[in-house]
Amino acid sequence: MKIYHNFVENVRLRRLSVLIFCILLIWLLRAMMSTVLLTFIFTFLSVSFIRLVQRHWALSPFWIITPLYLLIIGLIYLLATHYIPNIVDSTFKLIKKVFDFYDSNNVQNDPVIAFLVDSIKNLKLDEQIKTGITEIWRYVTSVGAIGFTIVISFLLSYFYSFEIDWMNEFGRAFERSKLSWLFEDIHFFAQKFVNTFGVVLEAQVIIATVNTVLTAIVLTILRFPSIPSLAMMVFFLSMIPVAGVIVSLIPLSIIGYTVGGLQTMIYVWIAIFAIHALETYVLNPKLMSSRTHLPIFVTFVVLLVSEQLLGTWGLIVGIPIFTFFLDVLGVQTIKK
Repeated sequence: MKIYHNFVENVRLRRLSVLIFCILLIWLLRAMMSTVLLTFIFTFLSVSFIRLVQRHWALSPFWIITPLYLLIIGLIYLLATHYIPNIVDSTFKLIKKVFDFYDSNNVQNDPVIAFLVDSIKNLKLDEQIKTGITEIWRYVTSVGAIGFTIVISFLLSYFYSFEIDWMNEFGRAFERSKLSWLFEDIHFFAQKFVNTFGVVLEAQVIIATVNTVLTAIVLTILRFPSIPSLAMMVFFLSMIPVAGVIVSLIPLSIIGYTVGGLQTMIYVWIAIFAIHALETYVLNPKLMSSRTHLPIFVTFVVLLVSEQLLGTWGLIVGIPIFTFFLDVLGVQTIKK
């Protein structure tokens, strides 16, 4: 019994043990990783919206979040019935156009295309792209599974959001239990993770949105085909810090070369590098404090390791998780 009391009083050892326990628990539940992460992201965004509205109007979370979720369902229905079929059709036409162009006799011995192909091989981006495409295709061919995951995550986030005050009170009840030290430590790490993940996620979403809008404007000026499809690709790749810009540059360069030759491809490079400079020197320092801004080398290493451990999700959540550990270790403190 004395050993137990000494363990409880040793806060550092206790919190380290709780952190290891939480990591092992998450690892055991890795098969549910997509559901857990989607639920967390949906819930975080909806609760942030609730708190934003409650700053101006004293409304119940139910009356704030219910209209929002109904609006989202209506937009999804509108997208599924009107816009997505057109985007899919234009995407297949664009892919066919690129392949037809690449297979033409004039391009087989073209030095520019050969340079792009060699660049892909040297950077080994083809393996990452193949992995991503394989993962996406696996999800597309199992529409029922991914649809079930999204629906469950959406519903769970809704139920948690409109009962947020009750859920908080329910959670505080555990901190008054006989194992209060355990739940206090879990709350300590959960609060830090939500704070860290929220800072990085919000910043990355804003950065991705700005990148997508600017890129779409440039591609429209250069008369690129299938702008909605390319904008979706740029947005999702922009959610991957640093590496997303490099990966998106390859297909945009090839498409630019098919549209207007070497001159258009150079214009694409200039535009992408200018947008990336805006992200690096303006958006990142503005949206994230200097203590959360990681060196490019560290960013790439974290992405490589997290992709091996968590798969495709690692490219999205790897940086927030790494920043969380930096915060826990006291290397870099994340301010809310």
